[in-house]
Amino acid sequence: MPHQADRNPLAPWLAASADRDVLSPREVALPAFDCQSCGACCAYSADWPRFSTEEDAELDLIPEDLVAADQSGMRCEGGRCAALRGEVGKGTACAIYDARPHVCRACMPGGDDCLMARGMYGLALELPISPLVGD
Repeated sequence: MPHQADRNPLAPWLAASADRDVLSPREVALPAFDCQSCGACCAYSADWPRFSTEEDAELDLIPEDLVAADQSGMRCEGGRCAALRGEVGKGTACAIYDARPHVCRACMPGGDDCLMARGMYGLALELPISPLVGD
C-alpha cells in the first residue's frame, strides 16, 4: 500500500494554501514530483544508500538480505537499491519504507539529489506548467 509520506511532503500544505495568491519561497523552490512514479534516487548509485547516522536499533529493522555484505549500507544490484520495487520512472515503492536509511529520508522531491538522479534516467527535471497558472 502506498505510504502518504511517499508523496510530496508539501502536498497537504499546498492544498491547504490553494486559495492564496502568493506562494512561499519553499513552494516555489521545490517542484511537486511524486516519488512513487519515479524511484530514480533509489536506483542512482550503489554508493548512495549508505548508513551514516542510524542507531543500531534502526539498522536492526532492516532485513539482513537487504544490507550490503560490508554492512556499510543497503545492498544494491548495479546502482539499484535491493529494497526498491517496481520500474523507475513508472511506479515504484520501497520495501522497507518505514525503516529506510536516513540518507533516503533526506532526499526530497525536487531537491538537488532528486534532480540529479532524475536526470540520469532522462526523467523530467521540471513539472509541466498547469493550464490554470495565470488564470
